Amino acid sequence: MTFKYSNVYLNGTSTITGPYEAKGPFNKYYDKSYNDFYCGTKTWEQAESKMLVESVDTVLSKVMKVKNEVDLHISGDLLNQIVSTNYASATIGIPLIGIYSACSTSVLGLILGSNMLEAGQIKNCVVSVSSHNNGSEKQFRQPVEYGGPKRKTATFTVTGAASAYLSREKSPIKVESATIGKVVDLGVTDPYHMGAAMTPSAASTIYQHLKDTNRDISYYDLVLTGDLGVYGKKILADYLHQEYHIELRNYDDTACMIYDLEHQPVFAGGSGPACLPLVVYSYILERMKKHEIKRVLLVATGALLSPTMTNQKLSIPSVSHAISLEVNDDLS
Repeated sequence: MTFKYSNVYLNGTSTITGPYEAKGPFNKYYDKSYNDFYCGTKTWEQAESKMLVESVDTVLSKVMKVKNEVDLHISGDLLNQIVSTNYASATIGIPLIGIYSACSTSVLGLILGSNMLEAGQIKNCVVSVSSHNNGSEKQFRQPVEYGGPKRKTATFTVTGAASAYLSREKSPIKVESATIGKVVDLGVTDPYHMGAAMTPSAASTIYQHLKDTNRDISYYDLVLTGDLGVYGKKILADYLHQEYHIELRNYDDTACMIYDLEHQPVFAGGSGPACLPLVVYSYILERMKKHEIKRVLLVATGALLSPTMTNQKLSIPSVSHAISLEVNDDLS
C-alpha cells in the first residue's frame, strides 16, 4: 500500500546516542552523545527512556515549540510492551500512539504521522524511536555479562534515540510518498543473521514502491536501507536482481554506515530502530539541505524476532516500510 503526500514536511530532527555511536563517523552531526551505556541512570532501560525524553525535548527546542503545542507523539522501541517509550511518555506528557515494528518502527511512525497530517486530523506530531544495545541483547539473546561469542553475521544494536517533528508548515524537506510493506517469511531461523531474514521484505517493499509510483530506481539519488548489515546489504542487491530484475543504484545500508567497521567490534554493523534515523536525521539531512542529494528513499527493515519462537526452531518473519524524502525546491 502506497500513499502520496502533498502537504507534509519534516521541520526538525534530533539525535541522541551512546558511546559506540559517538566513536563512529557521524559523531559531529549528533546533538548529544553519552560516554557510557547507563547515561547517568541505574539501568539500561532507564537510560533508553532518558535518551528518548531528551530527543523529544531537543527537537521541540529546535522548532521552537512547547509540548502543549504538539498534537501527537508516535514512538516505539524494541523492549517488551515498549516500556522505554511508555516510561518516557509519562514524562513527556504528549498524547501517545505507541507502536512496534521492530527495526522498521522509525519509518512506520513517519508514515502514520504523515497520513494523519495529510488527512487534516492533526496539525503536527513528533515521531520517535529508541534502542539500547545491552537492553536488547538481554531480551532477545543473552545478557552481555555472559560474554557469549557471536558469529560474524551478527549485528550490534545501536544505543540511541531519534525524533522528528512533522507538520503542514513548509520546510526544506518534504515527505513525498510512502509504502507500507508486507510481512515476508522465507524460513530463515538464525537469530544471528538478521540481514538474511529481513532482505526478502526489503526487496518486496522496494519493488512495490517503484511499481505503485511508476518509477525506476534511478529516480532516487540515494536508496538507504536499515539495518541489513554487511551481509544483508549484499544479499539484497542479488535478491532484487534475481527476483525483480532491479539493479540497485546509489545504494547503501545505514547499518554499514553508523560505525567504523574496520576499527569497532560491531560484527556485521549496526541494527535497532534507532540505526536508520540516527544516520538520516544527522548526516543525510545535512547533505539534502546542501542539495548534494535531493531525493532519498528510506527503507526501514524489521526482523519480527521472538526468543520464544526461535527457541522452538521456528522461522523469523520480517517487514519493511519505505518513505520518500525530497528537497522542497520551492524553498531553495
